[in-house]
Amino acid sequence: MQTIGVVIPVPEPWGAQLQGFREGIGDPMADLIPPHITLLPPVGIDTQLISGVVDHLSAAAGMLAPFEIALRGTDSFRPTSPVVFVALAEGAEDCATLEGLVRSGPLGIDSPWPYHPHVTVAHELPDAVLDDACERLADFAADFGVDEFTLYILDPDGRWHPTHTFPLGSDDTAPLGSEFEEDER
Repeated sequence: MQTIGVVIPVPEPWGAQLQGFREGIGDPMADLIPPHITLLPPVGIDTQLISGVVDHLSAAAGMLAPFEIALRGTDSFRPTSPVVFVALAEGAEDCATLEGLVRSGPLGIDSPWPYHPHVTVAHELPDAVLDDACERLADFAADFGVDEFTLYILDPDGRWHPTHTFPLGSDDTAPLGSEFEEDER
């Protein structure tokens, strides 16, 4: 089994800003994966099925044209979940469409939660730290184009590593290194 996730990475300079913010507030998950919008949360996949998943993601990417994201301010999933996030003011519908394409076929896995695209900036921290995160990023704003998404794998140390990118509006895929191929053997 291999644990995978599919995300839209937050590009620079905003990715580094949000990463630094998470590290600065002491979020222990800050260095495990860069800031992103989740399309498929962590899921275990039989290693022998990974090439089919890559093919599926490539086909899904080809079905949607690039789109724009506007991140604005913060919100929280509390009290249901101790998470503070940067909210999407634009692009949520496109993210939902892409999430639906990704979470079909071999990745058609049910979720206990409705899809809500966001960028997590604080997770499972004391309420005072979550409140502070919400206040300090209340005026955060970023605008960027989304022209691809990324497949990540989870290593045994709990860190996520990108393996493939999938350009939107194309059925091409770009492997990002040999690590993925080694895991398939």
